[in-house]
Amino acid sequence: MTQRCKACSHPERAAIDAALVTGTGTVRDIAGQHGLSPSSLDRHRQAHIPAALAQATQAAEVVQADDLLGQVRSLLADARRIQQAAEAARDLKTALAGVREQARVLELLAKLLGELESSTTVNVLNVTASPEWALIRSALTKALAPYPEATQAVARALSAGGQP
Repeated sequence: MTQRCKACSHPERAAIDAALVTGTGTVRDIAGQHGLSPSSLDRHRQAHIPAALAQATQAAEVVQADDLLGQVRSLLADARRIQQAAEAARDLKTALAGVREQARVLELLAKLLGELESSTTVNVLNVTASPEWALIRSALTKALAPYPEATQAVARALSAGGQP
C-alpha cells in the first residue's frame, strides 16, 4: 500500500510549495515550520513540484495566448469600424484600405488559431469561403452600387489578385 504524500495533503500546501519554489528556506527549515519530516518534504519537492511548475507554466501560456487573441480580435473590430465609417462617408479609398486591413488581421488571427501554417512554403487561404468575406463582399457591393466605374475598377483589381 502506497503512502499518500504528506505535503500534498497538508492544509498549508500552497505555502509549502511556494517556499520550496522560491527557495525562502532550506528543506529542513520549511519542514520544521509545517510539522513535516525533511525526507518527506524532499520527496514531495522531487516528485510533485516539477509537475506543479509545468502546469503553472502551461496556464500562464494559455492566459498570454488568450490575451494576444483578444488584442487581434480588437484590431479586427477596429478595422471593421473604420471601414464602415469610411463607407458611410463615401470615402471608398479608405473603405478599401479598411477591407485590406481586415484581410491582413484575419490572416494573422487564422495563424494564431492554427488554421494556417506558418512556414516558408506558400499557404493558400480561401478567404471567399469565410463568413467574414461574405460580410465584406456585401458591404463593398452596397458601397459601390452608386459608382459603376469604381465597381468595375474593384472587380478588375480583385480579379488580378491585387496586381496592377
